[in-house]
Formats: sequence, C-alpha cells, structure tokens
Amino acid sequence: MSGELESSIFLIFTGAALLATMALYARQAILVAYILLGVLLGPSGLALVGDPEVLQQIAGVGIIFLLYLLGLDLLPQQLWSMLGKALAATLWSSVLFWLIGFGIAWGFGLPTPDAALVGAAAMFSSTIIGVKLMPTTALHHRHTGQMVISVLLLQDVLAIVVLLLLQGYDTGGGVSLAILRPLATLPLLIGVTWVLERFLIVRLIIRFDQIHEYIFLLAIAWCLGIAELAAFMGLSHEIGAFVAGVVLASSPIALFITEKLKPLRDFFLVLFFFSVGAMFNLDVLGEIAMPAIALALVLLVAKPLAFRALFVRAGEKRAISLEVGVRLGQISEFSLLIAVLAMEAGVIASGTSYLIQFATLLTFIVSSGIIVMRYPTPIAVSDRLRRD
Repeated sequence: MSGELESSIFLIFTGAALLATMALYARQAILVAYILLGVLLGPSGLALVGDPEVLQQIAGVGIIFLLYLLGLDLLPQQLWSMLGKALAATLWSSVLFWLIGFGIAWGFGLPTPDAALVGAAAMFSSTIIGVKLMPTTALHHRHTGQMVISVLLLQDVLAIVVLLLLQGYDTGGGVSLAILRPLATLPLLIGVTWVLERFLIVRLIIRFDQIHEYIFLLAIAWCLGIAELAAFMGLSHEIGAFVAGVVLASSPIALFITEKLKPLRDFFLVLFFFSVGAMFNLDVLGEIAMPAIALALVLLVAKPLAFRALFVRAGEKRAISLEVGVRLGQISEFSLLIAVLAMEAGVIASGTSYLIQFATLLTFIVSSGIIVMRYPTPIAVSDRLRRD
C-alpha cells in the first residue's frame, strides 16, 4: 500500500508539473491541468492511479487549509459589513440558478427529484476557484475579494443545509431538524472558538512567538482542531476552518501564519483537483454530454450577468460587480459532493450525478480560463495581471 501511494504521488506531481507547463504556454489556468491529469491517470483513463478515493480524502485537507487562510485574511468587522449587502444578492441568485438548473434538467427529460437536485447543484459557485484565483496582497482588490467571499460564505451555509437534508433523507431524519441544526450550532461554534482563541491561543502565541516552528505547529493544530470541533457539532470541516481563521485574523501573527501555510495548502489542492478528475466516469459521457454542456454554458453566461445586476442594484460599481460575477461564474465543488451524496442516498440516478459532475468540470475549466485571461490572479500568464 505504501509503495502504491508513493507511486501515485510521483505520477501526480510529475504529471502535474508537465501539464502545468503546457497549460501556461497555452495561457490556461493551472487548475485545468490538474483536473485533466486526473481524468488521464484515473480509472476511466490509463488507470495508473487505481484508488482516487484515498487521494480525495487526503486532498480534503487542502480545502480546509484554503478556508483557514481565507479566514485569516478577513477581519471580522469587515466581513460583517459585507454580509448584509451580499445576502440579498445570494438569495435572489440562488433562486434564479435553481430555476435554470431545474428547467434544463427537466427539459432533457429527467425526473422531478433529479431535476430538483440539478437545480440545487447549480446554485453554488466554487470556493476554491473564487479564492485560489483572488489576489490577497493587492490592496485595491480587497473590496472585490470581500464581496466574493461574502457570497461564497453564504452559499456555503446553503450548501451545508442541502447536504444535511440529503443526510437526513439517507438516515430517515427530519427535514426541519436538518435545517435548524446548523443555524443553532454555528453561533455556538463561533463562541467556543472565540473563547479558546482569547484565553488560550493568543497567550501561547505571545509566550512563544520567537519559536517559529512552534507557531507553525500551533497554527496547524488550531485549524484542524476547530475543523474537527465543527464536524463533531454537525457542521462541516470547512466551516470550522474558516471560523478558526476569522477569529485569529486580528492577531499580529496572522500574516506570518498565512505565508507559512501557503505551500502546504497548494500541495493538498493539487491532490484535490486531481481527484476530481480521477473520480469521473468517462463511460457515461455519451449519455449525459448534451444536458451537461447545456447546463454549463447557460450558467457560465447567466451567473456573471445575474451577479452584476444584483450588485449594481445594491450600489456597487458596474466594473467591480461584473468582476465579482465572473469570479463566481462556475458551479461549486460542493455540487460535486451533493451529486455523490445524493446518488449514494438513492435520491438521484447515477447518470444525473455524473451529469452534475461533468457540468461542474466544464465550468471549472472555462471559468478559470476566463478569470486568468481577464483579471488579476496569482497564476496569471501575463505579468500585468499576476498578483499574489
């Protein structure tokens, strides 16, 4: 098993380096290279990496670190000021995108429950692409980043509700309980995290701030510890990591932690995007290609336009509103999770699950390419647009 894992890691990172080089020469996002490499080496391709589920579990740590670093870059008072403006845009856009997803799926003959889940998957935008392609050090992009993050955070709460509903369906739990549980436990998680940060973590940081190795270990333990606490309380690891970051954002050590954890985050994110491609079943492509392409194309156009209109109505400038819309113009990795969980719970057919997955992959590829070509990102091929 150890030898297989070592071989898989070698193939993934060597292949990722090669395809990333080709992607940069082709002026495409590096994320696309990771996904295509997964398709190529996974069970439906050359089958050189035989157990992508293990890698997917490992790769989930990358999402946790991504949300943690995101939280570290957002002061709580700034985040709170943006949530009010983003709330209306998030709710109205979610209704619109659900109608689009449901309508397309129903128009292609899918049963009503399947079409409803396709609509639910269409509501969300990718936290990973939205954050990974957002400059964190360019000051004039901070407001844009806060708008994007506010929408993504609210969408994540909605996505968690959908996931809990599916889990309730799978275990026979009540719908009302599945909705009320995260609403009740999230404030409790925030309160417990604040107390621990104020009376334990900050004191340890002040006491041992000169020992960088210890601060590095403490930062990782804090992130993963609060993530586990969130999971124990019925929330997601990702929400816990985000809360851990936001609560620690006011600490003077936050910038140091951010810089030290970026390489670790990137390592796990390569595995995540590889596993997304590796888990896709190419055998069903002919069956679901047309509805998936239709869904992806409509959402790639509708999402930027909808978010631009909603934020302009809220008083934002047109250029900033359009950029926010483009950065939110894809389907989410949460949608991949919804598709898998719904299939395992027997809510939708396997074909519908792969339809959602393929549409999500298409929007990942096209949307990330558009963002890299038009807006500042850390991985832009143009020196003018490259911002970390």
